[in-house]
Amino acid sequence: MSLWKQLVLILGLVAAATVLSARFLPASHPFLQRIGVLAPLERLGVAAQPPEADAAPAKGGRPGAGGAGGGPAMVIALEATPQVMRDIVTAIGTARAARSVTLTPGVAGKISTLAVASGDYVTAGSLIAELDSEAARIALDRAGFLVADAQATMDRLTRLQRTGSTTETQVQEAQLALQTARLDLRDAEFALSQHRILAPIDGWVGILAAEVGKQVDPGTELTRIEDRSSLLVEFRVPERIVSRIAAGDPVSAAPLADPALKLAGTIRALDNRVDETSRTLLVQAAIANGEDRLRPGMALRMTLAFTGESHPAVDPLSIQWGADGAFVWAVRGGKALRLPVRIQQRNSDAVLVDGDFQPGDLVVTEGVQALRPGAEVQLAPPDGAAPAPKS
Repeated sequence: MSLWKQLVLILGLVAAATVLSARFLPASHPFLQRIGVLAPLERLGVAAQPPEADAAPAKGGRPGAGGAGGGPAMVIALEATPQVMRDIVTAIGTARAARSVTLTPGVAGKISTLAVASGDYVTAGSLIAELDSEAARIALDRAGFLVADAQATMDRLTRLQRTGSTTETQVQEAQLALQTARLDLRDAEFALSQHRILAPIDGWVGILAAEVGKQVDPGTELTRIEDRSSLLVEFRVPERIVSRIAAGDPVSAAPLADPALKLAGTIRALDNRVDETSRTLLVQAAIANGEDRLRPGMALRMTLAFTGESHPAVDPLSIQWGADGAFVWAVRGGKALRLPVRIQQRNSDAVLVDGDFQPGDLVVTEGVQALRPGAEVQLAPPDGAAPAPKS
């Protein structure tokens, strides 16, 4: 491509950029006016004035209008209302039942009876299952006969001892035999009781891992009974809040599977040391589950909320940044004031700050681009109402 063609192409691009800027970028009008091309473009209808500028005299201006050489700057400003700072700490924990017991037989045997079904609610002492106990019953009957025989021998020797027909040694041996027989009877009774598996707590029966006729051994897990009327959740919190929590403090919980479900609970216990690796403290909380909507093993989002000091709350749009950090434009006595602030907390709808605020100060949220320190300002009317008078 020749040099002349390249030059023509560049000039064409510059001309197109100038027209587009005049048409769609009002902020470029001052520059175009200085180089003398804005007026011809306006005569051609390319750079027509925006409707807002034409309507400004009737509406009393818009946020940002005015300023240097054009009267007071029109802004929208709101009062910085005090708001309590809240520190929210969240963590994920796993729920477990307040009480949980795994049922296992104490002796080997064949299951003869299952008195419950999976998912049943049982009370403490209820029969869950029974093993074949014929041999244990025979042993109990035998132990009973031996006790009766030992008792009869003891009674006979006691009568003979009164007449001097027996020795003290014979009486002592009879007493020992009777006590031994009674211990054997107690042992047989205990062995028979081991064939009956009872619920040790109130709660819900889990899935049964046994059926009638199955041979089981000591330690074989039959099922689990869990009292889930309340759940315990263990989770970890950062060490920075250790001094701010204690047993009895409120906590909020929401299952990850159903975030809309909010449950209240309390901190039940705190561990006695901070983990040196993660710099966190293990916390245990109790969550009421009266409606039985949660299950042990579910993941819960735990939330702790701490309230702190009160700070002025401003609109997030009002926060500006400069070389010295954050600041806001305040309206004090009808004039603009650049007010340095320190951000304490950011929320979705407000920013909590510290600054040298005075009663009656308003914080500018719209129109900050036209402000200078000490410049006169006028508050924009809400919803197109008549302009507010200058302070």
